[in-house]
Amino acid sequence: MPPEMKLQSGMTHLRAGDFAAAERDFRAVLKADARNLAALNLLAVALMQQRRFADAEPFLKAALAIDPAAPAAHGTYAAILNALSRPQEALGHFETALAAAAHDAGAWNGRGLALGALGRLDEAAASFERAVALQPAYADAWFHLGEVLARAARFEPAAAAFDKAIALQPNRYDAYFGRANALQQSKRYAEAAAVYNRILAVDPQQVEALAQSLLCELQVCDWSGYDAKTAALAKKSDAGDLPVTPFALLPVPMPRTALRRAAETFIRDEYPPAPQPLWRGERYGHDRIRLGYVSTDFHNHPVAQLIAELFERHDRSRFEVSGLSIGGRTDDAMRQRIAGAFDRFHDVAGQASATIASLVRTREIDVLVDLNGFTAGYRPDIFARRPAPVQVNYLGFPSTMGAPYIDYIVADPVLIPPSHFDGYTEKVVHLPDTFQVNDTTKAIAAQVPPRSALGLPEDGFVFCCFNNSYKLTPDVFDIWMRLLARVPGSVLWLRQDSEAIKRSLIGEAGKRGIDAARLVFAPRTPTLADHLARHARADLFVDTFHYNAHTTASDALWAGLPLVTCIGETYPSRVAASLLHAVGLPELVTASHAAYEKLILDLAADRERLAAIRARLAMNIRTCPLFDIGGFTRHLEDAYTQMWQRAERGERPDHIVVAP
Repeated sequence: MPPEMKLQSGMTHLRAGDFAAAERDFRAVLKADARNLAALNLLAVALMQQRRFADAEPFLKAALAIDPAAPAAHGTYAAILNALSRPQEALGHFETALAAAAHDAGAWNGRGLALGALGRLDEAAASFERAVALQPAYADAWFHLGEVLARAARFEPAAAAFDKAIALQPNRYDAYFGRANALQQSKRYAEAAAVYNRILAVDPQQVEALAQSLLCELQVCDWSGYDAKTAALAKKSDAGDLPVTPFALLPVPMPRTALRRAAETFIRDEYPPAPQPLWRGERYGHDRIRLGYVSTDFHNHPVAQLIAELFERHDRSRFEVSGLSIGGRTDDAMRQRIAGAFDRFHDVAGQASATIASLVRTREIDVLVDLNGFTAGYRPDIFARRPAPVQVNYLGFPSTMGAPYIDYIVADPVLIPPSHFDGYTEKVVHLPDTFQVNDTTKAIAAQVPPRSALGLPEDGFVFCCFNNSYKLTPDVFDIWMRLLARVPGSVLWLRQDSEAIKRSLIGEAGKRGIDAARLVFAPRTPTLADHLARHARADLFVDTFHYNAHTTASDALWAGLPLVTCIGETYPSRVAASLLHAVGLPELVTASHAAYEKLILDLAADRERLAAIRARLAMNIRTCPLFDIGGFTRHLEDAYTQMWQRAERGERPDHIVVAP
């Protein structure tokens, strides 16, 4: 067959989706004419469709050597470079292709992908917008526009872009997930749950949709599907099949080994180690150990409220401390305080993970600490590039990362006892008293409103829980309602996040025979100091089970309010127990739901005993390990030093016990 006919045959196969046959035809053309531009470009397209991107590259190089201005070759080469994760090179080829064919919607879409990979999110969005302006039915471009808008925290327009993609391709799962995620990030939890449930209605095997729908329903205290969904997740866990974003499992009753498997699966599928690590065993030989903290939360946020003073107290004779802010800038007082506390502060929000990792490597940071884990805005792909000799999971995410490139997790013997090490891929670092840092500069307002101003009874017992709504589950709520029924005149004081949550909880109380007036909802206060002060009007903080109070617990204890918890087997279900040991009140830790309920009832009935506990807490606050920031800083610095010394000696990470 003449080369011209082979070329036509290959194009026919290409349009029909028979890419292997198209490849054979184009190779036959090139055997007869190695400089045939059309065959070189189309062979690259056929290989690209078979995801053989590296095989395609030489043919495009050959085409561009023949005609450096060939726009089709530039466009195809750029798409292949995108697929090979070489966005900077791709961008140049897209620019050349678009200079010759400015109305090529596909090239605008590809350019947007390259810009997005480089972290240039606004430019990427503009490129996708140009693509859909040229081709309004371009579902891929609408989808990618939604993705980049979501990455830029522009969740409302992101949801709208995903809607466009869904309208064009009604069976497109990734667009449904994108829309649900954007709604979730916008705190439109009920709407997000509805989208996840729609996915499940079509395909009940979508485990991520199952877990995320449950999390969204927990956010609004909609427990209608709780039993069925937790049972389904448990069944999946028993089968070893939990490909789920790890945070979604934390409020759910789940074995620690299941959390580990889920995290390992998620990392393997979404954030595997980079093939070429940035740090390859070099010894830096610095006079001071260089610490780097990575977080989205360097602003008025619970993590910042815990850790700010640590940054200020690090021993500068031994450590140089850098902060890398990967979250959108919120220029509040906490942000300014934290930025000023670091020796070097890098605002890298919006930059590509590869760029941030390169900065870490260039700065020769010795110990890099991830304060996010899998919480909002997480970026494990920074750490996947191994930019630092030592990489640590600390504070922000209460579980294992499941990542082979995260070396250590900071804990204490109550939080993660040796018998629980099987739930963690990291080596466990035991600080001697407590894993949790606390800022001892947190002010408590001098003026405390009377109970009447807070909607509380003057004499009735006030049970209090200011935990996030997603931590509230039917099993703990059942106990709380029984306590209200058995303690006359008592109330349950909860945080008021929304009217929808308030209605849900009042409805759940009614189902259990408890009048709406027995639930009191606390609105947000102008300052943290005001919030801490009002704890004085409660009698006892009652904790949640599967995901304890964390910052909320230390806030209550700092404000002098005792707390009762029930210890579980996972990190998030053991935090309050750890804090109570560190504040000198281990007797408030129970080991079963029945013991939890009994202890709370006993304390409500014995005001003298509770008053004695409260008095002991007041005495302990200034001397106990939980609020000894100086001692804590020395312990954590000792841990960092031991981690660094092992790396300097070329030794693998191992469990570390820091001496008091």
